[in-house]
Amino acid sequence: MLVAITREVSPAIGDCELTHLERSSIDVEVARDQHDAYTTALAGLGCRIEQLPAEPDLPDSVFVEDVAVVLDEVAIITRPGAESRRGERPTIEQALLPYRPLEHIEAPATIDGGDVLVAGREVWIGLTSRSDHHAIKQFRRAVTRYGYRVHAAEVTGCLHLKSAVTAVDAETLLVDPTRVDVDQFSGRRCLTIDPSEPGAANVVRVSDAVIAAAAYPRTAQCLVDTGYEVHTVDASELARAEGALTCCSLLFEDHGT
Repeated sequence: MLVAITREVSPAIGDCELTHLERSSIDVEVARDQHDAYTTALAGLGCRIEQLPAEPDLPDSVFVEDVAVVLDEVAIITRPGAESRRGERPTIEQALLPYRPLEHIEAPATIDGGDVLVAGREVWIGLTSRSDHHAIKQFRRAVTRYGYRVHAAEVTGCLHLKSAVTAVDAETLLVDPTRVDVDQFSGRRCLTIDPSEPGAANVVRVSDAVIAAAAYPRTAQCLVDTGYEVHTVDASELARAEGALTCCSLLFEDHGT
């Protein structure tokens, strides 16, 4: 059974952290409706949804991915690069305790889960304004014993590594080559987004299917043409908060079922 931990949209989402976007008004009700459609899509693909209540004092807290990285053997609790987000950790820790032993990234390191790309036993961590070399060293120490190999990845022009590349299966990545050098991902098949759709590289793999943003139909069609089952959802209001599809859930297998 796949578990999807999500969190309801904070009423304060308009005060979110922004790095690469200009601030614009966010309609909280529309954002909630879009988030509901996203969780419905996850449930329709067989996920058991565990939705945490909204955090009124934590504007970015809907983006649960940044606070943890869940592997088959262990969950890594991150130390987000934005100090305002570190209060999101306690509730995510409690949600993950029934499923995995926990490791923690400690100061002075910073890392967002959105910078961590896992494909099979390979892990790439983006060097961005949110994640640093200290965190990569700590992450490597935590997971090497389980057979994972951890690599630093260069990324430009976007908030997180997974703004520029995500896994559509264990061997295949969807990449925006204007933001990451595909040569960093040796041994993986790299599919490129439609060049007219910057932002399209962020998709969610759910078993053998992919959830893609409705804003990028050409890239979605490319995935369909390549043989993937693709489901689209509208995440345009959440994108105003510099969030993307992977940001909104923590997906993992419940080994107890």
